[in-house]
Amino acid sequence: MQFGYTILYVPDVPATLKFYDAAFGLKTRFLAEGGDFGELDTGSTALAFCSHSLLQQMGKTPQVADPDKASSEIALCTPDVAAALARALAAGATLKHPVETMSWGQTIAYVADINGFLVELCTPMG
Repeated sequence: MQFGYTILYVPDVPATLKFYDAAFGLKTRFLAEGGDFGELDTGSTALAFCSHSLLQQMGKTPQVADPDKASSEIALCTPDVAAALARALAAGATLKHPVETMSWGQTIAYVADINGFLVELCTPMG
């Protein structure tokens, strides 16, 4: 078995794709006609988004993300966390934790995206 993708539930898929391009440089790989589903080009595993309205049509009740009560996070690796953080903040992300070097040597920072999802910006691990 192989991990295929993660789907996050958001109110506005096209706006989310545009934000992820501006904030993190991740380009849209696919956007469904009607704009209810889209994927980012993130390498071998896709990060995808599905609209709350489509989920509601399917009988599901999506929840709004809360970065202060996060149950998961997205980790984006970069050699320059400080520059990535500055770019994300300029695009509208909300600072949740400033740049810090951890005891194991990894540099990290946290932001919330425009939908409230927690995003870790981090240097790659050895």
